[in-house]
Amino acid sequence: MNKEVFAAVASALERGEPAALVTIISTTGSTPQRVGAKMLVFADGRTVGTIGGGCYENDAFWKAREAITARKPQVVRYELSDDFAQETGLICGGQMEVYIEPIEPSPSLYVIGAGHVGAHLADLAHGTGFEVHVVDDREKFANRERFPAVAEVVSEDIPGWLAGAQLGPHAYVVIVTRGHTNDLEALRALAPRELRYLGLIGSRAKIARIYEALLADGMPAEYLERVHAPIGLDIGAVTPQEIAVSILAELIAVKHGKIGAAADAGGQSMQWHPPSLVRHGV
Repeated sequence: MNKEVFAAVASALERGEPAALVTIISTTGSTPQRVGAKMLVFADGRTVGTIGGGCYENDAFWKAREAITARKPQVVRYELSDDFAQETGLICGGQMEVYIEPIEPSPSLYVIGAGHVGAHLADLAHGTGFEVHVVDDREKFANRERFPAVAEVVSEDIPGWLAGAQLGPHAYVVIVTRGHTNDLEALRALAPRELRYLGLIGSRAKIARIYEALLADGMPAEYLERVHAPIGLDIGAVTPQEIAVSILAELIAVKHGKIGAAADAGGQSMQWHPPSLVRHGV
């Protein structure tokens, strides 16, 4: 049975589909399955494998679906009490602990802009497990010689490419282009989308101009409230290498739930008005 579960895990990772793996890690007394039994739960309710059904499995199933959303593992202990038996209508004895682990594919990071910051960020992010895609309209910057290890290098018109790009809700996107116009058009294309992370590099004044232009064009303010801008954690970064580190630190913090995906990092997000702290310029 676990062979089927492992195959389903590998298939989910290959497809980029999140799920949660439920594993029995300890038992005492009479339990439906032995230690090591596994069940894979998908966000839409599909399951592969079993931890024995009955009094434990249904509860673990719902906790696994919650773990997919929360993206946090947990250990759950089940002990069949009279209240639990009455509530579920099922009777069995013993105790069992299960480990519920969210399973996620390597996160996709789209670096929009292949200049100095983008190049350093792509290298660092690849080394920390991100599947990196680099997009720029300048072939001398966006090429395999400069980015030999990333998953994809695109040398096309940025707004045109973004218009046709299928970026899923788990994608991370960083806008670090060379100028105001490309930043504006990239944010125009990306802000309405559901993304795991969207960040924009720039000074307070530059970001304010971009936000004002998009608001004047009718973009809802709540779209811009999801953007991390100015981008990166405030570590005093100055050089392109340091700025790339600060951006990657923010991406990792979002990945592990330390910072919300919707740009709520302790008020550091600019949202649609100038922030109190100026960080990275282009």
